[in-house]
Amino acid sequence: MTLEPVHIKIMSEMADRIGMSAEDDSTEELPDLLNMLNELEHDGKLILKSLGKTFRSKVNIDNMSLTNDPFDITYSCDSGSTNPMAFRSGLYVDICHGGIASTPSDLELHSKRTIVAATYSASPLVTIDTTSGWDTFDDGQGRSKIVRIGADLLKTRVDRMVHNVALYLCESEHILWMMEGFDSKGFFIMDGPIYPKQLMYWMVVESKEVRIKEDPVAKKILQNYIDIMDHHMKKGMPLIGFVKNPEDMQIMITLRDKKGMKHLPWLRDSQFFKNVLSLGKGDNGRNGRWITYTNWFLQPNQFYEGMIKSTSPMLDIDLRHDHDPEDYAITFFVIYVPMLDVLFKVEAPYGFTKDESVRDLITRKVLFDISVNGIPTTLSKVDSLAKIGRSEKELVKGMFKGQWFDNTYNIERWGDMTDE
Repeated sequence: MTLEPVHIKIMSEMADRIGMSAEDDSTEELPDLLNMLNELEHDGKLILKSLGKTFRSKVNIDNMSLTNDPFDITYSCDSGSTNPMAFRSGLYVDICHGGIASTPSDLELHSKRTIVAATYSASPLVTIDTTSGWDTFDDGQGRSKIVRIGADLLKTRVDRMVHNVALYLCESEHILWMMEGFDSKGFFIMDGPIYPKQLMYWMVVESKEVRIKEDPVAKKILQNYIDIMDHHMKKGMPLIGFVKNPEDMQIMITLRDKKGMKHLPWLRDSQFFKNVLSLGKGDNGRNGRWITYTNWFLQPNQFYEGMIKSTSPMLDIDLRHDHDPEDYAITFFVIYVPMLDVLFKVEAPYGFTKDESVRDLITRKVLFDISVNGIPTTLSKVDSLAKIGRSEKELVKGMFKGQWFDNTYNIERWGDMTDE
C-alpha cells in the first residue's frame, strides 16, 4: 500500500477545503438562465432556439413504466471496435463490428453483421489489399470491407481518424443495408449522436496535419448519414440518437462570452442541465423516483474551432439530399435521472421534431424506455451484440502475423487504456 493513514487524512482535509470553497449560489439563477435558452446567438448566428415553450418537467418512474410503449417495435444499431492498433511498420488498423437489435427480438435481424477494417500508412509505396465492394461471409449473413485512408493525409491524430472512419463507415453501412427491412411503424435508436461529429469537425477545420476532408471514404460516410435521414423521414419512422455522455460546451461558452456571464461555474452544458433538472427536497432529491427533462431545442449551428457552421453533415460539401437543408439540423432535449445521477441527451433531425406531435411522441417513448430499464432495452441488447470484448481484442491482435506492435511503456504497464 502506497498511501498510509496520515496521507489519507491530509487528502480528506484538502477535499473538505476544496469542497467548501467551491460552493456557489449560481443555482439561484437557474430559472432565469433556462429562459435565456429561448434563443441564443453567437456572432450573429443562431446557436440554440427553443421549439415551443421553454420548460422543465418530471414524470414518476413507477407510473411511467406502467404505461404502454408507444411503438410496437424498436430497433437499435451499435458498433464495437478493436480500438486502433499501431505497428512498427507505420501501419494503423482499426476493425469495427456492427449489428442491429430489435425489441421484440428478431433473431434473423440480430444475426446480420457488418465488419469494416480501416487502415492507414503514410507511405504510398505500402500496398494494402483493400476491398472494392463487399465480401460476404456466413452464407450471406455478414459483409466485410477493408478501406484505406489516403497516404500522407494524416500527420497527427492518426489513431482517432482511423477509428472514426472504421466506426462510422461500419455503423452507417449496416443501417443502410438493414433499414429497408424495418417496420415503418417502428422506432429507431442510434447509440450516440445522430451524426459523426468528430469526423465532421475535421471536414470543416483547415489543417495541414489532418486532411481527412480530402479522403473519398470520409465524404461517403457523410453521404450515408444523409441517406439514412432521408429514408426515415420519407417513411415517417422516427429516429433518435441516444447520447449517454454528452460533452457539449457551446451553451456555456455563449452565455459566458456573449452574455457577459463570466461568473458561471460550469464548463460543460451537461453540468448546467444537471443543476437545472435536479429535484428539490420535496421530491426526495437524489432519492426521488423521478425522471426530469427539458423541452426540445433546435441547434442549427455549432462551433468548429473559431468558425460557426451547420450541425448538418452537408456543411459546405456537395451531398445528395431529398429534403430542405434545415431538416437535417440537430434538435435535442435533455433527460436527467436523479437516483442514478446521470444525464442523457436525445437528438433527432429537425425534419421530425418541427412537428409538435412527433416531438411529444418521441419524448413519451424515451421516457417510457428509461423508466423501464434505465436506458432503452434495445440499446442494451445491441451493445452486447456488437461489442468486441477484451479477450476478443487480444485474439484479433494475435492474428496480425509478421507485424510487430508499436508498444509504449504505458501499454506495457496499464494495458489498453482505450478499452471500452
